[in-house]
Amino acid sequence: ESAGSSLIAVDRNPLDSVWTTQPPPPISPVAAHDERFAGQGLREKCLQIASRISESGSEATVLTMTDSIAWLLNLRGGDVEFTPLAMAFAILHRDSSVDLFIDARKLGPDLGSHLGSQVAIHAPEHFGAALNRLKDETKQIQIDPATANDWICRQLAEGKAKLIEATDPCALPKAIKNSVELDGTRAAHLRDGVALTRFLHWINNASENGQITEIDAADQLETFRRQGKNFQGLSFPTISGAGNHGAIVHYRVDAASNRPLLPGELYLVDSGAQYLDGTTDVTRTIAVGKPSEEMRDRFTRVLKGHIAIATALFPVGTVGGQLDTLARQALWNAGLDYEHGTGHGVGSFLNVHEGPHRISKSLAGAPLKPGMIVSNEPGYYKTDAYGIRIENLVTVVERGRPE
Repeated sequence: ESAGSSLIAVDRNPLDSVWTTQPPPPISPVAAHDERFAGQGLREKCLQIASRISESGSEATVLTMTDSIAWLLNLRGGDVEFTPLAMAFAILHRDSSVDLFIDARKLGPDLGSHLGSQVAIHAPEHFGAALNRLKDETKQIQIDPATANDWICRQLAEGKAKLIEATDPCALPKAIKNSVELDGTRAAHLRDGVALTRFLHWINNASENGQITEIDAADQLETFRRQGKNFQGLSFPTISGAGNHGAIVHYRVDAASNRPLLPGELYLVDSGAQYLDGTTDVTRTIAVGKPSEEMRDRFTRVLKGHIAIATALFPVGTVGGQLDTLARQALWNAGLDYEHGTGHGVGSFLNVHEGPHRISKSLAGAPLKPGMIVSNEPGYYKTDAYGIRIENLVTVVERGRPE
C-alpha cells in the first residue's frame, strides 16, 4: 500500500489460463479410520465440536483444513504424499450434521455405513453454492481466517449472517490425543524402534568401508520399516545427510547430490513412518568411525538440551516457547545455537507436523496440555562440515501437585 499498490481479487486463477498441462485433481481412495485406532467415533466427535459451535452462538462452522476433516470424520485418504489426507471441504452444523464436499469417486461402498445419515456427500463444485445458502439462511457462522482462503471468507462476509472469526474448532481436540491414540502411538514407536535398531546395526557393520551412500541408507531404513505391522508409508521424505549434507537442516538426497558415508564423518538421518495406529518422527546422528573432539562436544551439548526437554516439569498454562531455552542452554554456554524450532506437534496417523502447539523461540502457540504429542529435536549445524540432531517424540503428561 505504501508503494501505491493494492491486491485485487479475481474470479479465475491466471495460472489456470497458461498451465495447460495441469494434472487433474487426485482421486485416491478414501477409507474409514477404524475406531479401534481413533478411540472415538465420528458421531461422538461431531457432537463434541458441534456443542462448542453452539456455545459460541454460531449455527455452523466451515472447515477447510483437510486434517481437521480427516480427524472429525475418521477418514484417511491418499491425495497428499506422505500424509493420509483427502482433498475436501466440510460444513459442520450445530445439530452435529455435516456437509462433506468431496469427489464421490474416492468413496468406496463401505463408507456409507461409516458416515451414516449424519454426513451428506456433495460434489466439490457445489461448495460455493452451499456457502451462499449458508450466509443467507443462518445468523452466525464460524470461520478460521488463518486457515480459510480469502475467497471463502469474502463469500461468507457478503451475506446476512454475522461472521465469527475463531480458531479451527478441531485443532485443539485433535492435538490432545485420547488414551487409545496414545497407546497406539507407543505401539507404533515400538515397531518403528525395532526397524531403527536393525538399521543402526546394519549401518554400523556396512558403513566403515565408504561403500554405503545416502540413498542406500535411506532405502535400507525404509525396507526395515515396511516389515512392521500396520505400516502405511513414510511420514515425510527421509533426511539422509552424510558429512557436510548433515548441516543442511532439510536436506533431501537425490541422484545428483548422493554421496557416500565416509569414515571420520557424522551421518544424520531424520525419518518417520505412518502406521494405522500412529505417526513417527525420529532423528539419530551416527559417527562413522571415530568422531573428532569437537563433534563429541557438540553432540554432548545437543544431548543435554534433549534431556532437559524430556525431563522438564512446568506449570499448567505453559507454552512451548517458555521451555525452548532449556534445549539451547548448553549450546548457548559455548556461544552456539540452532536456527530451527525445538519441537512440533505430531498427529495420530495424520500430519507429522501438527499444531496448535510447538516448542520454539516464539511464545506463539497453544499451551501444552496432557495428551499432546510433541517432538523434542535440538540440534547443531556447522556449515559445510556436519550436522547433529537428536529427536524423539514425547507426550505431555500431568503430574500431581506436591503435598
